[in-house]
Amino acid sequence: MPTPPSSIQLASLISNATKLSLCHGLRLISETSSCGLVDTKRLNREILIAFWKVHVLHHAAEHPVIGNWMLEELRHHGYDVSPGTLYPLLKRLEKSGWLDSSVNANLGPKAPREYRITAEGRQVLEIVRQQLRELGVEIASNH
Repeated sequence: MPTPPSSIQLASLISNATKLSLCHGLRLISETSSCGLVDTKRLNREILIAFWKVHVLHHAAEHPVIGNWMLEELRHHGYDVSPGTLYPLLKRLEKSGWLDSSVNANLGPKAPREYRITAEGRQVLEIVRQQLRELGVEIASNH
């Protein structure tokens, strides 16, 4: 079975399918940029936010994550996500029952909130992985 594409590869396929020029490089998916005929704010809201959620669940399955680390990780993958977008997203994932969070009071009043995946979140992540594998094969074969 072929290796499924990463989320950034899928974003690239989406951009190629819409005949974008990479006029902003990785900033293509910035919340404030626009490129060609694609409204990147709408692209973020309608499509890429799901990729961000998958990234969060994936990393929370590996180890507890904090918001600032997650911002840097998403930026490392080319996503220009603001704290004002990420923190509500984390809260929605927690409200959905896919993440739990806690603050280590021993670290003081400015201790970061740590997010961990729940059992339900792991099930969701596995379903998403299966769907991404299928989608990746379909997109790669142009069917």
